[in-house]
Amino acid sequence: MLHFISSSPLRPRFLLLPSPPSNLRFLAMSAAPSSSSSRSVRGVAVPVPSLSAGEACAVADEAFQRYTSPSLRRGGAGVAVVWFRNDLRVLDNEALLRAWSASEAVLPVYCVDPRVFAGSTHYFGFPKTGALRAQFLIECLGDLKQILRKKGLDLLVRHGKPEEILPSIAKAVSAHTIYAHKETCSEELLVERLVSKGLEQVQIAQGGASVPKKPLNPRLQLIWGATMYHIDDLPFPVSNLPDVYTQFRKAVESKSSVRNCTKLPPSLGPLPSSSIDEIGGWGAIPTLESLGLSVTKSEKGMHFIGGENAALGRVHEYFWKKDQLKDYKVTRNGMLGPDYSTKFSPWLASGSLSPRYICEEVKRYEKQRVANDSTYWVLFELIWRDYFRFLSAKYGNTIFHLGGPRKVVSKWSQDQALFESWRDGRTGYPLIDANMRELSATGFMSNRGRQIVCSFLVRDMGIDWRMGAEWFETCLLDYDPASNYGNWTYGAGVGNDPREDRYFSIPKQAKSYDPEGEYVAYWLPELRSLAKERRNFPGASYIRQIVQLKFDGGNQKKDQQFNRQRRPNNMYRRQVK
Repeated sequence: MLHFISSSPLRPRFLLLPSPPSNLRFLAMSAAPSSSSSRSVRGVAVPVPSLSAGEACAVADEAFQRYTSPSLRRGGAGVAVVWFRNDLRVLDNEALLRAWSASEAVLPVYCVDPRVFAGSTHYFGFPKTGALRAQFLIECLGDLKQILRKKGLDLLVRHGKPEEILPSIAKAVSAHTIYAHKETCSEELLVERLVSKGLEQVQIAQGGASVPKKPLNPRLQLIWGATMYHIDDLPFPVSNLPDVYTQFRKAVESKSSVRNCTKLPPSLGPLPSSSIDEIGGWGAIPTLESLGLSVTKSEKGMHFIGGENAALGRVHEYFWKKDQLKDYKVTRNGMLGPDYSTKFSPWLASGSLSPRYICEEVKRYEKQRVANDSTYWVLFELIWRDYFRFLSAKYGNTIFHLGGPRKVVSKWSQDQALFESWRDGRTGYPLIDANMRELSATGFMSNRGRQIVCSFLVRDMGIDWRMGAEWFETCLLDYDPASNYGNWTYGAGVGNDPREDRYFSIPKQAKSYDPEGEYVAYWLPELRSLAKERRNFPGASYIRQIVQLKFDGGNQKKDQQFNRQRRPNNMYRRQVK
């Protein structure tokens, strides 16, 4: 039996960071920009996926057809509730399938929790969910409702705390079980406990008037479904999870296997016979205005479209239509345009896309087109995402503490002016400023960019890494607490692996990943008139640098000595290229 550790009552409320760090780590730039990359460079916002709504729906319908099995039979009785959380999908949603199998009728429910949508971050008071991610989630909910209707169900939306809403709904529809996916971080775990406690106060009558039975309490049934590898299939308990990613990866690849995606019945209906009107109707999916938020649509960068249809459309577009998968390892470290990397992370974070589905699509691609380092590398990155989720279960709240899992004692600055220069993209370093402005405008940043801006904040500026983590929570579309904090603790040198303590030289990174200054000139148009080789090194032609770099990349011997001192051997997570 695996235990989910939560060492202190609450972590700093829902925060965020480099997605594998974002979740993940899907990123990188093509050597020759695609047409959509070129459009992005010209200043036109590019939708991701670039498919029309009709094309995306057609792709999703085809995927659903492949994963539908008419032979499935349900054997349960009564009503089951499905509590949607960070699993806003129908395909490969085991909680939904379990509810269908164990009941005669299913009621899907989503709770618009004010602690998530209207709260502030724990230490520094930033908005917990920024407008860009809120809009993305609103789109995910609208899409989920549409797909459920196609499958004979609907989505009941309630505004409030799940521990108050779900027991009352269970009582109203006489539900015997509430099915939901299991989380690992303390705030989510607390809500799970509160929901279970609330259900203990509800009694559901059984049998008819002539044959009365003892009333039952509805129960909360939690199911693991967020990772590619199932937690029950790991070759060790989570408490013995290796502290080095390479050891974890080798162990699961040699001793575990990825489960197949669950199949779906042709219909998931019916809904409960009780009138929904009796419990206040289906409710409304929130708008930004109803949440007290607003957003100005960016005319630059990428615009991610929320929902499972868009997620399945993006997989199809990247793997099959544009045939980008075969080049992923070569292009993944880019920064400009939509196709240098998969861009799956926002849908993975919201649960609109199953990591097991990606895995199966990679395997299908390898059989039908080509298997190479690039196809493997997508799975490599998904294993990273799994690893951070399992680490959050092993280390509990320590991943949110200043000293991290290793309880490192360090002095950090919380200088507000310095932090705001980083946050607003006004540091005087074009590569930093461009990345931060992209984040604010689009809710996304490449993996390479996330590592660079993290290193600059904590190494060069000496700022408390939690300020960066909380700002990422506000902004990132692909925020999830495990990946965010896993990556920030690594980047700050307080993570579980002491060897993960690296410095990113800004000049070196600029020369390697933006050699002609196209990325910085795109987000900082005042640099476009400069010669390409000067865009990342504009001198007096740009704003004054807010701090001096500790290592400028010019003294290679000095940089190598620093890295050797901080890294006892070469078994570290990511080479700095």
